[in-house]
Amino acid sequence: MHFRQFYLGCLAHASYLIGCDGEAAVVDPQRDVDIYLEDARQQGLKIRHVIETHLHADFVSGHRELAARTGAKVYFGAAAGARFEHTPVHEGDQVHMGDVDLRFLETPGHTPESISILVFDLAKSLQEPEAVLTGDTLFIGDVGRPDLLGARMTAAELAGLLYRSLHTKLMRLPDHVKVFPAHGPGSLCGRNISSEKSSTIGRERRFNYALKPMSEDEFVKMMTVDLPETPRYFGRDVEMNRSGPAILTQLPDVPPLEPDAAIQKMNQGGVLLDTRPSAQFGADHIAGAINIGLGGQFASWAGTLIREDSQIILVAESHDEVKEARIRLARVGMENVTGYLAGGIPAWSEAGMPLSSIEQIGVDELNSRLGEVNPPQVVDVRRPMEWQAGHISGARHIPLHELPRQAGFLQRQGPLAVICAGGYRSSIASGLLESMGFKAISNVIGGMSAWTAAQYAIVT
Repeated sequence: MHFRQFYLGCLAHASYLIGCDGEAAVVDPQRDVDIYLEDARQQGLKIRHVIETHLHADFVSGHRELAARTGAKVYFGAAAGARFEHTPVHEGDQVHMGDVDLRFLETPGHTPESISILVFDLAKSLQEPEAVLTGDTLFIGDVGRPDLLGARMTAAELAGLLYRSLHTKLMRLPDHVKVFPAHGPGSLCGRNISSEKSSTIGRERRFNYALKPMSEDEFVKMMTVDLPETPRYFGRDVEMNRSGPAILTQLPDVPPLEPDAAIQKMNQGGVLLDTRPSAQFGADHIAGAINIGLGGQFASWAGTLIREDSQIILVAESHDEVKEARIRLARVGMENVTGYLAGGIPAWSEAGMPLSSIEQIGVDELNSRLGEVNPPQVVDVRRPMEWQAGHISGARHIPLHELPRQAGFLQRQGPLAVICAGGYRSSIASGLLESMGFKAISNVIGGMSAWTAAQYAIVT
């Protein structure tokens, strides 16, 4: 058996290729699929099966892309209601590949159609699975959220299904069975996902907080309070996965735009998305641009903060980075990239166009300024659990995804110091505040990680 996990850090997404006897199956593929085609080629395998554990909300899947390029069959849980050619699967159905059997379990809870996949290596055992691919039902150290479906089922109803899926199916597997989920830490499909990429049923039974002995009512209550935000692009991605997204080669090319053309697009409501690192953005950028650097969770934040109908103009350091940004945006269903700034910021400057800047300060400077007569208002844009673990006394907490709606609570005239965990989200927030007309903004380099490392005071 050939078994390989692919991990896409920017989306905290794990996918899998399993093969034997000349054929292979891919489970939960990302939208751009060349990595699976290359691995299959190297192993002498042909991809015949593409299996989705559920309708993903946080990314657009590559199921149709792989089917178009390989002729593979696409499999979904029967309750998915996929609106393109596919094979609906039920409890006990299986895919056979030489000495490998893939057997399906219906494990609703994260979504109604969620399935898990038992992987049998028949050369080792005919009775006990080697591994289970759990999708978003069971993570390492966590379980899937039950609140991403919207109005069709309540979070409490789904949490009840999740409890039964976990305890009547997955937790009845032998302790040695390896667990391979669809996400790692940073994914909003869970709340407390471990940084480990795999586990075992026995380890999860022992250490996973959501699998501790408790009643179904206790579990439902625990799983339906203090849930993280649901990014607005999640619902769009579910529907794209249900109907089948466009093949990537069908998307239009991204043309270069001279400065005058870029200005015209911006005047028509286009969003200027600057993909450079925060230090470069802070030093020189086009006023009104949003800075979401390619070095972090670029696509997730773009999907969260930019309206889906917006025309996007990219600012990048090279054409390769333009292509990278384009594919990352497509991974979360953002396809309205109308062009990129030809020549980047140097070309803009050479054309005599104005540039703006945002001050970058370290935590020592921030600590010094907080002792002045007119101290800056500290704006902490981290998530609630991060804030509760420790923050600067007197800081204003506005999670980044809430900033466009809550910026009105901030002082417009006095100085602002924007902070997050490490400086990535605070740079995004600084650009957003500048575009809303705020002045005297400082981005805190190193964020709360640097603040606590310097042993400055925090409150919890």
